[in-house]
Amino acid sequence: MQVRRTTFGLMALLSLVVFSATGAAQGRRQLEPGKEPPHPPNVGEEAPNFELQNLDGEIVSLKKLTEQSPVVILVLRGWPGYQCPICNRQVGEFLTKKADLADVQLVMIYPGPADLLEEHAKEFQGDKSFPDNYHYVIDPDYEFTNEWGLRWEAPRETAYPSTFVVGTDGKILFGQTVVSHRDRVDVATVLKVLANQKN
Repeated sequence: MQVRRTTFGLMALLSLVVFSATGAAQGRRQLEPGKEPPHPPNVGEEAPNFELQNLDGEIVSLKKLTEQSPVVILVLRGWPGYQCPICNRQVGEFLTKKADLADVQLVMIYPGPADLLEEHAKEFQGDKSFPDNYHYVIDPDYEFTNEWGLRWEAPRETAYPSTFVVGTDGKILFGQTVVSHRDRVDVATVLKVLANQKN
């Protein structure tokens, strides 16, 4: 009986996997058989540069943004065949704290198949109004998602939801990638990382 309880306890623990960009597991959630876990860049590593377009056709470059201030990156699920309500909630929370994030650049990345991606991204934005330091960009055919090791190769999936903070030196200060639709990084966590960087 004790062995059974121990086995059950271990299986419960393994069912809550959360991978962080530091490479440390903060819990475990099982992947589908044969599926690879995400391989995002680690804390302390140089963040791979990206150049993605916003909905006005303007290029947003990570390298250029880090020349201005730290950069917070939210990797959304984009278009897995529907609009993700949890992504919507996360973006909404970061919008409510825009005054606290006025000194950083925030990039929200919406990945998906290139076909109709812009239309889906516009639908996701809806009536949300982004301040000048919030950059909402699309990732057609997962170019960024693949380069950063975040492609979720499963039916009706796109990218592993992730949050990163990149310093003005171009290195990753914080990263968390979840093998789940939930467990998103909240604004309070990001603000704490940014505050620690100033000290």
